[in-house]
Amino acid sequence: MSTTFRTAVVRTPGGPDSIEFIDVPVVEPGPGQVRVAIAGTSVNPVDLALTAGVFHQMGVVTQPDHTGLGTDFAGTVEAVGPDVDIAVGSRVAGTVDGFDRDFGTYAEQLVVSASDIAVVPDELELTAAATVPLNGLTAAQLVDLLGEGGGRSLLVTGAAGAVGGYVVTLAQDRGWKVTGLARTQDEEFVRGLGADFTTTAVPGWDAVADTAVFQEKALPLVRDGGLFAGVRPGGEPPAERGITVRAVSVRPDGDRLAGLLKDTVTGRLPARVHAVVPLDRAADAHRTVAQGGIRGRYVLQP
Repeated sequence: MSTTFRTAVVRTPGGPDSIEFIDVPVVEPGPGQVRVAIAGTSVNPVDLALTAGVFHQMGVVTQPDHTGLGTDFAGTVEAVGPDVDIAVGSRVAGTVDGFDRDFGTYAEQLVVSASDIAVVPDELELTAAATVPLNGLTAAQLVDLLGEGGGRSLLVTGAAGAVGGYVVTLAQDRGWKVTGLARTQDEEFVRGLGADFTTTAVPGWDAVADTAVFQEKALPLVRDGGLFAGVRPGGEPPAERGITVRAVSVRPDGDRLAGLLKDTVTGRLPARVHAVVPLDRAADAHRTVAQGGIRGRYVLQP
């Protein structure tokens, strides 16, 4: 067995060209931890922001040498530490927390807390499962910020996106009357989730879930005294007109992820893989994603 594994890092952020691969030592899982052989990790907007240096500039990342890339994954448990009731060989998915870390999921393997992962149902391919954790948990925790809808109106920006599509479904579960804002070609998808659809937004919504990160441009769409929920913690638009402004800071949650994976199997939540590419093509995937317009996620495969 190899004593090292490959992982993608950024030393000096500067976009896709700053992604490099290094060999790091294999470590054994400690109490409550598992080591996972990664089968797939998805490319998310947060990864592009990290390679561009956004979080370095905010002072969130202070790693002295390098910062690990990647936030969610699916794979197979290959070792467990003490006090873990997940068997070696189990198929799992999960997320890792925060930005200020020297490891990430763009890697051949990963040691994570067992409480942060969920078993992947047999019916779900691991590459598809890799797209669920970050997007699903972000959406679920964003809907928590919205609370109970009680029949009130909610506009979801970016409703055809990976996070937006989940918000559209999960917000309806909480009683919101949802309208999805997206491009004309996405109308069938959004309406297929049970929501109303629009390509142009007018003001007056009880709440706006801003998964498209319109930020200050989305705030005028909220009625006086309404609610704005975004996805950029620390970068929320300033509140005005009595609007409550919140932003989700996603946290790992193995139990909740298990439910999201089950809903993916049944088709209640969409699993959308745009393409599966080798891990060493991470920079190419970043360049393509940065151009926009992709429906579904790139999945990197070690």
